[in-house]
Amino acid sequence: MKFNIPTLLTLFRVILIPFFVLAFYLPVHWGLFACALIFTVATATDWFDGFLARQLRQTTKFGAFLDPVADKIIVATALILLTESYNSWYVTLPAIIMISREIIISSLREWMAEVGRRNKISVSWISKIKTTLQMISLAGLLWRPNLLVENFSIFLMYISAVLTFWSMFRYLKIAYLSEIQ
Repeated sequence: MKFNIPTLLTLFRVILIPFFVLAFYLPVHWGLFACALIFTVATATDWFDGFLARQLRQTTKFGAFLDPVADKIIVATALILLTESYNSWYVTLPAIIMISREIIISSLREWMAEVGRRNKISVSWISKIKTTLQMISLAGLLWRPNLLVENFSIFLMYISAVLTFWSMFRYLKIAYLSEIQ
């Protein structure tokens, strides 16, 4: 298999995951900043690899598989770290919602592919907004330099959780309607 720039960026994102976990646990005052910075770099490569794949016409089946997997792993890892760190229902609840949605939608996409209707489930604008707000909130909660950033990040996390439900039900409705046709 030949690797291209977008696929290498996706692999780079996966490689960054253990480093942002290690930075999260560093017993130094700049550890959380480093963690948030690594997370932000990783999430920026998510946008950039997709952009390059389209612009350079370097989309591959492997890249199409790996990109969402890398996204889900990095987000789930951040949510788990935050759930452990905060040890509170108000962070755990949206984390469970977000992780559950990813499992449900991944399973739905796999099932739709098996029945030959994968093209019915494309990424929506709701999902793009949800992902953007989710990444901003997670970066803020990983860094948490002050109470204002922390509270704003929790607020964004809840907006993201609402959009998570909305996009999930939208996908489920599309799948249901395509099944009964």
